[in-house]
Amino acid sequence: MDLRLYDSAAHAVRDFVPLRAGRVSMYVCGLTVQGPPHIGHVRAALAFDVLRRWLTAQGLDVTFVRNVTDVDDKILAKAAAHGVEWWDWAYRNELACTRAYEVLGTLPPTYEPRATGHVPEMVEMIGRLVERGHAYAAGGDVYFDVRSWPAYGELTGQRVEDLQPAGDADTDDLKRDPRDFALWKAHKPTDPATASWDTPWGRGRPGWHLECSAMAHKYLGEEFDIHGGGLDLRFPHHENEQAQSRAAGDPFTRYWLHNGWVTLGGEKMSKSMGNTALVDDVVTRVRPVELRYYLVAPHYRSTVEFTDAALEEAGAAYRRLESFVRRAVERVGAVEGGRLPDAFVAALDDDLGTPAAVAVAHEHARAGNTALAAGDEAAVAAELGAVRAMLGVLGLDPLDPQWAAGGADDRLSEVTDGLVRLALDQRAAARARKDYAAADAIRDQLTTLGVVVEDTPSGPRWELSR
Repeated sequence: MDLRLYDSAAHAVRDFVPLRAGRVSMYVCGLTVQGPPHIGHVRAALAFDVLRRWLTAQGLDVTFVRNVTDVDDKILAKAAAHGVEWWDWAYRNELACTRAYEVLGTLPPTYEPRATGHVPEMVEMIGRLVERGHAYAAGGDVYFDVRSWPAYGELTGQRVEDLQPAGDADTDDLKRDPRDFALWKAHKPTDPATASWDTPWGRGRPGWHLECSAMAHKYLGEEFDIHGGGLDLRFPHHENEQAQSRAAGDPFTRYWLHNGWVTLGGEKMSKSMGNTALVDDVVTRVRPVELRYYLVAPHYRSTVEFTDAALEEAGAAYRRLESFVRRAVERVGAVEGGRLPDAFVAALDDDLGTPAAVAVAHEHARAGNTALAAGDEAAVAAELGAVRAMLGVLGLDPLDPQWAAGGADDRLSEVTDGLVRLALDQRAAARARKDYAAADAIRDQLTTLGVVVEDTPSGPRWELSR
């Protein structure tokens, strides 16, 4: 295969060579379910969904793991502030995250482990680190000794001497070095009793970084192909993951991939700053497929500035692709299995270059529109097959059941189509008897309802106005 990916650890684009021929193993950091997700959260899910789809399109068998962090300081604090159990708060927000993933058309992961379901694996990993001299217990906590691992800082190119204290615990007085980070946190009297587990070092709960290392090891083994996540996770989360996993004896991941931020007003979108656009809210203003296009079309490593104007521009661009597909289907049927154009393949093989890949899709849609106007049905069918194949890889095929009904109930869509067709039949009958005033009145009424009618050589067609 010719795929090349930017490896954040190497700071360079590298040829992607799977660890095992024909198979790819991928771990992507999922969300800490402290609240409902905003579009910055789901950008990582979409970026790696496209990568997974591309690998699958190349004939590779992909094992895709995305975790759920369902216990941590923020979850406990927010649950207490809302007067509910921490596990109740975590689960309701996990459902919100799942809803966001599904509404934007991401494929379900092969495995989606929760942190709370993998405490034995975490305890086992801590034991290995203590035994190897890379971790120590203090006051019921267990810390990773960063100075015991000379390679610490290699992922982000930092020296231990230049780093600030870890900041993941309020017990720095127990640490050998303030930059040591918590693998295990002792239970506090103010914490819920249910948010703690028995271990050889006392009751407590896991540190955030430990969770991902333990779950990646369980589902993907000692070494796997790709570890992905948002750019904000490179330090300290991914740096600490790599250090503790390798110190425990695992080669860990071969490629690190990080997606860029979604910003609002020039600042990284985050709950703590209050500058978020929740997925649940945004999809009430635009169709989910248009939001997906907006987040997928830019390069995954770029920064996306969220504005209503940019969102509308992206929606208009997607509707041009969608319009061609629907018009072509009316002419030649739902052609499937089209060949992917060489330019599209080259774009995605070049570090998942979605901007160039989307441009190729638009080029073929324009060629298809020209063929429609010329009545060249063979060319229409060829372009339709190519466009659908490309949009399928990007998760944007308008005929995919995910999008075909616009997110509405299929039966309701059938009824709506039947009612519009009935109105169009009445309009055609009025025109046949030369009652043009009645025909125009029907069209005007449809326009008022948001239905755009286009008269074509093969008869009228309609679509919703945007």
